[in-house]
Amino acid sequence: MKNNNLLILLVFTSFFSFSQTYEFETTIDLEATDVISQGSTGTCWSFSTSSFLESEIRRLTGKQIDLSEMYNVRHTYSKKAWNYVMRQGKAQFSQGGLAHDVINSISEYGVVPNVVYSGLSDGETRHNHSKLADSLKTILNTYLDNTKAYTSNWKTDVEETLDYYLGKDITTFTYEDKQYSPQSFLEMTTINPRDYVTITSFTHEPYYSSFVLNIPDNFSNGDFYNVTLEDLVSIANHALKNGFSIELDCDVSEKTFSSKHGLAIIPEEDNNNALINVSKEKHITADYRQQEFENFNTTDDHLMHITGMLKDQNGTTYYKVKNSWGTKGLGNDGYIYMSEAYFKLKTISIMIHKDALPDAIKAKLFNN
Repeated sequence: MKNNNLLILLVFTSFFSFSQTYEFETTIDLEATDVISQGSTGTCWSFSTSSFLESEIRRLTGKQIDLSEMYNVRHTYSKKAWNYVMRQGKAQFSQGGLAHDVINSISEYGVVPNVVYSGLSDGETRHNHSKLADSLKTILNTYLDNTKAYTSNWKTDVEETLDYYLGKDITTFTYEDKQYSPQSFLEMTTINPRDYVTITSFTHEPYYSSFVLNIPDNFSNGDFYNVTLEDLVSIANHALKNGFSIELDCDVSEKTFSSKHGLAIIPEEDNNNALINVSKEKHITADYRQQEFENFNTTDDHLMHITGMLKDQNGTTYYKVKNSWGTKGLGNDGYIYMSEAYFKLKTISIMIHKDALPDAIKAKLFNN
């Protein structure tokens, strides 16, 4: 009986010694604007990149400016519509996009504050683009079905639809008692679109070269710089440690990505308690990452904004990731604490200011 009791005690003690709830210590916490919701839209790419640029403005000028996400969205819809028509409907037309679409938009059209272009009609408080996207695609498909029978101008119809759902485009506005155009406002922020680069890590293209990543939302054929997986992590860590936040494109389809718990991990084994108790994670290699990308377990389904780093009680590194799903009922006030293993496996790409690159990696990328 004593032996049985001793065995039970050992099992009980062993279980609780290995079952640790997460305890986090923040090691880097960069300034960022408040977490907000993208509503019922697929425009995380604009919300996350706008948040990233807001932190860049704070870093560069000390100014806190709430940028309009929908101003970028409006102009990108027009670009996507043109691409869809010119490819005769043999391309994706959806609400999705990538970080460089925002950079392309501000290069051509500048930026505006949210207070002058919210993209919401009178009385609306939440974005919903289901009717907008359906209306735009109907116009484009109707035109493509029979271009000769289309009685109006499809480009005009697209712009009028955007006017109706998002608001008319603007060329001048007043902000803090000063008159601006979108381009002069961009100049005031000191953001230079040419300063931002997108970094990825895949084995099907040469390292330290650039290439067009063939993913559905890359309608604009943006270039990605390719580095080793180890260098991708080094770049992210170096950027954060030197005061640069990071735009993140990643996969969030894993059941261990939880906005409720505010956590994203890759446990070594299936474990129903992995989001509650600290669990050993998988070792992520470049080959495994590539395999998950090629079998579509890793896709570019969400973009967010990395604003800091944390560690748990065992010293494991996590990234503090600002999401755009609001804060109500979500863990960590709408932030996700993403383990390094999750980052290594599920990141499609990151965007950073080129000055955030370590010198040795910058030389490899730009001197080849």
